[in-house]
Amino acid sequence: MDWTRYRFRSRWSLPADPAVVYEALERFEDYPRWWRQVREVRQIDGTRGVVTIRSFLPYDLTFTVREVRRDPVAGVLEIAMSGDLDGWARWTISADGTGSLARYDQLVDVNKPLLRRFAVPGRPIFRVNHRLMMRAGRRGLVGHLGTV
Repeated sequence: MDWTRYRFRSRWSLPADPAVVYEALERFEDYPRWWRQVREVRQIDGTRGVVTIRSFLPYDLTFTVREVRRDPVAGVLEIAMSGDLDGWARWTISADGTGSLARYDQLVDVNKPLLRRFAVPGRPIFRVNHRLMMRAGRRGLVGHLGTV
C-alpha cells in the first residue's frame, strides 16, 4: 500500500436544480466565498489556477489545477492537480428528487514533506480532516445556493 496515496469520495445532497449546482461548482474562483477551507484561488488563465486550502489541521496545501473536462450535459467537472497534491478530482452532478446529488471523487498523491513524513501514523487524522472539510463545503454551498 502506498501510504501517501488517498482516494476520497463524498456525496452531497443539495436542494437546487442540477444546472444551478453545476454552475456554482464550475466557478472555482468563487469557492473561497462559500467554502472557508478554500483559502485562495488565483487564476492563471481560463483553464488553470493555483489553489490554497487549509482544513482543521494547521497546514496549508497549495497546488495548481488544470481543467481536464467541463461537460454541462453530463454534469461533469474534472481537474488535474500538481504541487502539494498530485492527481485528479471530479464533480459529477445529477438530479436527485427535487434537488441534486453532487458526487466528488478524488485520487491524489501527497507531496508535501510534512504529510509524507507522518503518512502512516497521521493517515486516519488526515482522512478525518478531509471529511470535515467536505462537510463544511457542503454547508457553505447550500448557503451559497440560497443566495444565487
